[in-house]
Amino acid sequence: MSQNVIVAGVGMIPFTKPGASKPYDEMGAEAVGIALRDAGLDYGDVQQAAVGYVYGDSTCGQAALYRVGMSGIPVFNVNNNCSTGSSALFLARQMISSGAVDCVLALGFEQMQPGALKSHWDDRTSPFHRFDALCDDINPYPEVPLALRYFGGAGKEYMDTYGTGPELFAQVRAKASRHAEHNPMALLRKVVSAEDVLQSPIVFPAAKLTRLMACPPTCGAAAAVLVSEGFAKKRGLDARVSIVAQAMTTDTPSSFGERSMMKLVGSDMARAAADRVYAEAGIGPEDVDVVELHDCFAQNEVLSYEALRLCPDGGAEKFVADGDNTYGGSHVTNPSGGLLSKGHPLGATGLAQCTELVTQLRGNAGVRQVQDAQVALQHNLGLGGACVVTMYKRT
Repeated sequence: MSQNVIVAGVGMIPFTKPGASKPYDEMGAEAVGIALRDAGLDYGDVQQAAVGYVYGDSTCGQAALYRVGMSGIPVFNVNNNCSTGSSALFLARQMISSGAVDCVLALGFEQMQPGALKSHWDDRTSPFHRFDALCDDINPYPEVPLALRYFGGAGKEYMDTYGTGPELFAQVRAKASRHAEHNPMALLRKVVSAEDVLQSPIVFPAAKLTRLMACPPTCGAAAAVLVSEGFAKKRGLDARVSIVAQAMTTDTPSSFGERSMMKLVGSDMARAAADRVYAEAGIGPEDVDVVELHDCFAQNEVLSYEALRLCPDGGAEKFVADGDNTYGGSHVTNPSGGLLSKGHPLGATGLAQCTELVTQLRGNAGVRQVQDAQVALQHNLGLGGACVVTMYKRT
């Protein structure tokens, strides 16, 4: 049995710098309240919940939800690195699509620490040990933080393969800033030029990666209320936006077997997930109007254009030069400003993407509205690894 899944409500709070946010449980509860009000439902209507976060003790999901209500429902805590929020969304959608329940809450939050991401469990084998070993072999720069080496190395491989320069990544970052200017939820709203990006401090010289090409760590929360079509009709809910296809993929041998930094950071996972979604939906990339993709680095946005088949392999430079990634182009990408502008509270990111796309498909995005948006695509990637691609449609 497969039920049509409606996104009845979404909500998020503005992202903030580490140290400037409320505690995680307060942020999570606030985002839930916004999503429930948007849906026109009470917490008592929710039958199950999937809650995503990366940095926190067990059952943080309950701690956040107990601030909203204590109805005794099942609460599933989810951790899939940077794809955690969309993994919670994936579980919530499956719960409804299977016919098990009619109303599920997906929540993601993160109370980040300043500085580069790091492991908090150094007394045991890291889940990244295979990734780190290959990265060390390909990019032996121990003085550079690993995240920069991963995505900077992937960007360097892209430049070497297709003969592009760092200007391509700078143009992507500049585009993100123009989109974020009108997003009150974004942390970084100052418009910068491609030249500004290239002149910002270099953080990985071998890859020509500058500070402005990387997203900052932030704290925040976002949530979505998913319901079955029958439940939406019975309760008179806003049923304009539905999830028409969704896929999660994890690593295959190609991530490690081909000495490719692009594949190590998930380009094959993303392509496989996107292909499944297009096949399930019966909707091709040419029909996608608006995209929120995982631009943790400008380099990864470029890789994702091609992995999601928004342009051919090696076609990102033309795609950007033609303006196909912005307003007036074929696929308006990250109208929210993306992670590069909002920042990246790991557990919240996937549900913040969901919030933006639902807002766009409802036609409620104001100045940043994508004209006549009918089909939206979401891409959320986590190393370690998992990739979730979700397609939404206005009905």
